[in-house]
Amino acid sequence: MDNPALWRDTIRALRFFSRLPLPALPGESDPHAAPDLARLMPAVPLAGLVLGGLAGIVLIVAAGLWPPTVAAILCVAAAVAMTGAFHEDGLADTADSFGGWSVEQRLTIMKDSRIGTFGASALILGLSLRVAAIAGLLAAAGAGRAALALAAAGAVSRTAALILAAHLPPARPDGAAHAAGVPTPEGFGRACLTAAGIALLAWPAAGFGGVIIALLAAAGLAVAAERFAVRHVGGQTGDIAGATQQAVEIAVLLTLLMFA
Repeated sequence: MDNPALWRDTIRALRFFSRLPLPALPGESDPHAAPDLARLMPAVPLAGLVLGGLAGIVLIVAAGLWPPTVAAILCVAAAVAMTGAFHEDGLADTADSFGGWSVEQRLTIMKDSRIGTFGASALILGLSLRVAAIAGLLAAAGAGRAALALAAAGAVSRTAALILAAHLPPARPDGAAHAAGVPTPEGFGRACLTAAGIALLAWPAAGFGGVIIALLAAAGLAVAAERFAVRHVGGQTGDIAGATQQAVEIAVLLTLLMFA
């Protein structure tokens, strides 16, 4: 990476999206301060590429030792551990919020650290679909190509989730979405172009047509998530962004599997 600023921003984005033990950058006073998404937006696809790529490495190693299903489970487990279930928590909270009858109730439910029936069901279904899709890609395309598809899905899904922050105001003034800053639509557009380029890593597994359909599925889900957030809570929250990332990653992996 020739751009030092982009390299530093990628480290910051990885620190935000994961629990990886990353060192403080030179001149950085508070490594764990709230991120500025307006600045980090171009680095988000690269952070997703790294996280997806690391999960892909686990898949390659595990596939050499165990059957596809076991390797896929270990791959997903590694991905969850790397991020501290960051996005999965958003998926569970968003699912639980369907139990609220008003915007205020839904936002209160999302802040509750406890997981309800809706949240637990969403986690089980989401994790199961990811394991099944990865195991299918492993069997159909091989470990190396499946790992590249994981790297592509990591970049595309995290970029797609940024549509909420780029287009919607925070649903509450004290949430993580408010503290993370306001990215510009132009920055989001550049991040999308970067993610689309990274998505070509899935070409060996699913072909060019599969990559294009996967990108269209990701874009459609991102737009649907934006409209859902407006109707559901009147704006964007970190939980809905996390749920969007999970939904897009699953959709991308399943679409690639169809063409593998």
